Amino acid sequence: MYLDPNWRILTVGDGDLSFSHALHTGIKPKTLVASTYDDAITLTQKYADNALATLAASNVTVLNGFDVTNPKAWQRLNGELFDVVIFQFPLVPAFVGETAFRENTTSINTLNRALLHQFIKYASNFALDNNGPMLCYITSKDVKPYREWNIEGTLNHGLASAYLGQMPFDISSFPGYKIRNVDRDKHVKDTSGISYVFSPKKVPELKSKLTIPTYLNSDSCALCRVGPFHCEEDKQKHLLAKKHRQMLAFEADWQAWLAQFNHQEQS
Repeated sequence: MYLDPNWRILTVGDGDLSFSHALHTGIKPKTLVASTYDDAITLTQKYADNALATLAASNVTVLNGFDVTNPKAWQRLNGELFDVVIFQFPLVPAFVGETAFRENTTSINTLNRALLHQFIKYASNFALDNNGPMLCYITSKDVKPYREWNIEGTLNHGLASAYLGQMPFDISSFPGYKIRNVDRDKHVKDTSGISYVFSPKKVPELKSKLTIPTYLNSDSCALCRVGPFHCEEDKQKHLLAKKHRQMLAFEADWQAWLAQFNHQEQS
């Protein structure tokens, strides 16, 4: 993950704040504001080892109870602007997914895509400086269920921010950072991560650092992240496979959510 120390950085959903603390001590950015989904009491009860007090002692602003899907949360920034907003290993909490399952409303796949879509939308609307690079970083894993969210495909449909490319996330570059379980005080396996980059602008300083995966080419299947196909027969076999049909179903659900969300936003 490339970060310029001169950038103004906002982190969101930083469970135990260890990532923000690693940025503060390692990158030493020009400006750093951290935020967590949990309120301060829940955070300290859930994660015995957290950086809340340490960051406060270092005069780093921490916004607790910050829900990236709620525009009112972003308004708590009081107009402060940033160059990059970072969301590390986002995942909808289990209780949200269980409620949606019981009520038979929205699939957990769509809920996670919706979380990231709203993150990009509201970060661009409320947090990113039009005079800066206007970057959104989403770091995720290249394993199920994360790789089924089509992050580099249709996640940003209807938004000004485009997918610029991706870069590897090396956790060893952030000493002290622990990837936490979103629901309890447990470390998650340090699976290699990928940081996906979005911006409504071209960012020349990032061009040499970003890659575009080959599965986004026309001779591959971007939904399933496979290809290139060696022949038309291979392609047709893939299109008829159970995995591809499942991804098409996920995509159809996602497009339905997008249509409903955009209608609500416009009304």
